Amino acid sequence: MKQFKKITKILVVFVLLFSLTGCTKYLKQDGKTVRNESTGQNLTKNILCQPEGETLKLYEEYNKKAKDNEKINLTELPKCETLKVTTGKYEGIWTSIFVKPLAWFIIQIGKLVKSYGLALILATLIIRGIVWPFTKKTAMQSENLKKAQPELTKIENKYKNRQDQEAMLQKSQEMMMIYKKYNINPMSGCLFSFIQIPLFFAFYEAISRIPAIFEETFLGFQLGTSPAIAAFQHGQYYYLIFIVIIAASTYFSFKLNSGASMSPDQQNQMKTMTNVMVVIMTITAFSISSGIAIYWVTSSVFTIIQNLLVKRGKKNA
Repeated sequence: MKQFKKITKILVVFVLLFSLTGCTKYLKQDGKTVRNESTGQNLTKNILCQPEGETLKLYEEYNKKAKDNEKINLTELPKCETLKVTTGKYEGIWTSIFVKPLAWFIIQIGKLVKSYGLALILATLIIRGIVWPFTKKTAMQSENLKKAQPELTKIENKYKNRQDQEAMLQKSQEMMMIYKKYNINPMSGCLFSFIQIPLFFAFYEAISRIPAIFEETFLGFQLGTSPAIAAFQHGQYYYLIFIVIIAASTYFSFKLNSGASMSPDQQNQMKTMTNVMVVIMTITAFSISSGIAIYWVTSSVFTIIQNLLVKRGKKNA
């Protein structure tokens, strides 16, 4: 039952998270989403800067058919290269604090390296480097918890058949002593989630709302196209490599957090949770754009390397 509840909580959290990406709006005409047929990408309505080339023509064609109150005033938009954090109208705290600053940051890196695909990777690494002290602490907490696991298991077994209030209080006090002994903060494991969640959606919004990014092709991958559309509608099956890499990185991220110190029951729960997360991530990966997939893979690989470094440091300590 506990295992089922954990899986249910994970599913609920992910449904909520992916339903909160409501800032990006897509062009619709005659009840259908307007799409660039050559790339398969859906065109964003609330773009932050001017599209160019073929994409610009698609927006102009949309304006010809759209009602006056639905047209996009392309002339008021700045060129993507000149986008500023303060550009455009105020769209709320989320866009002002997260989306526009991140979009501006990616564009500045892209101008330096002459590639927005490479800029996504570098921006991800730079930001993950900035939050390294926080994410490293979370990884260290995970390692400390593994060391404490045998003693925590003894306490669980000690009070296994006791559910009275006095026993629960004693159990809680003894567990807190173990946490103190191994310098464990039970809440620190949530810290990275509070950092990672807004980062993910900020990248999602920045990539979706900046034409210079979603129009670009990087290493043969069109950054605004999802693997599902590219593979199954355009026959570009090499896009499915993102699905494989995302599934693998998710698996190894969870694998690094499991250990021999866990009880058989805990190992089974961890295995089930890992399998559920891999399935969720794999399904999600089909519909996200190549740009956000690049961010996701880069961030996951960074996490894996970080955890390996923390593990090595703990062994040598």
